[in-house]
Amino acid sequence: MSGVILLAGGTGMVGRNVRDLAAQRDIDVAAPARTEMDLLDPDSIAAAIARIKPDIIVHAAGRVGGIAANMDDPLHFLTDNFDMGRNLMMAAHAAGVPRLINLGSSCMYPRDMERPLTEDDVLGGPLEPTNEAYAIAKSAVARLGQYLSAEHADRDYKTLIPCNLYGRYDAYDPGRSHVAAAAIAKVHAAVQSGAREVEIWGSGTARREFLYAGDLADAILRAVNHFDTLPPLTNIGVGTDVTINDYYRAAAEVIGFDGRFVHDLDRPVGMKRKLMDVGRATAWGWTAKTALKDGIAQAHAWYRAEIAEAA
Repeated sequence: MSGVILLAGGTGMVGRNVRDLAAQRDIDVAAPARTEMDLLDPDSIAAAIARIKPDIIVHAAGRVGGIAANMDDPLHFLTDNFDMGRNLMMAAHAAGVPRLINLGSSCMYPRDMERPLTEDDVLGGPLEPTNEAYAIAKSAVARLGQYLSAEHADRDYKTLIPCNLYGRYDAYDPGRSHVAAAAIAKVHAAVQSGAREVEIWGSGTARREFLYAGDLADAILRAVNHFDTLPPLTNIGVGTDVTINDYYRAAAEVIGFDGRFVHDLDRPVGMKRKLMDVGRATAWGWTAKTALKDGIAQAHAWYRAEIAEAA
């Protein structure tokens, strides 16, 4: 184990999955709440780092949301995500923290690329307009980590780039949810109400790579334990993609919906395809373990117990 782990973003979907898995493995993780470490306040971060004295930091915090949220508020998706990443990295550097794992996003990749995306493609072309602000912020923070590492021999700040996530602790608010959580919530609601139709934004032919959040947590903890062999920039995904229609059909099978899907062709859909090349992660020794329907079943069970039935 790599000493004291400071997890930023411990109350989000990724952070809570990391904490759960760490607890299962008897790994101690310090995950201060925003009241204890506000990533938009450099002094608050410096104080938390001085108190916790981490050997490694995992940056899993951020302002996140689906297409609608990104399009409604690009200003704060850019400024908040850049400021959080910059403040945390610079505070870590100032305090002498030698290692940091930053989480990027597949939104960092250019739009309209049909082949699997390799890590060298970051900033290699125009970004998808519907989440450009978020992508710019994530790209800038990843580059900042690379620059700090290049200029300081005793700093090693690396970035993992996960694909589309789903799972326990996801955001199911229609104004914030990504496609995976939205599909589970809509299909569940249809089953409960007896509705015979579920709406899909766009034609449903756009392709996405979906990773169960528990698998990302496993990759993060592996990165902590095998940091020295982790490449500076690494895609974390499943290496295969499905159409949005396929994902909805899988959710329908798991949840028990036998109605029909209708498509709202006036809604935005984002990139046509976003599949990442996972060869670097595989060579490093990590692969995703959770099959799509198994992950949907676990995500739906959590949603049903914690959100739907608790309402």
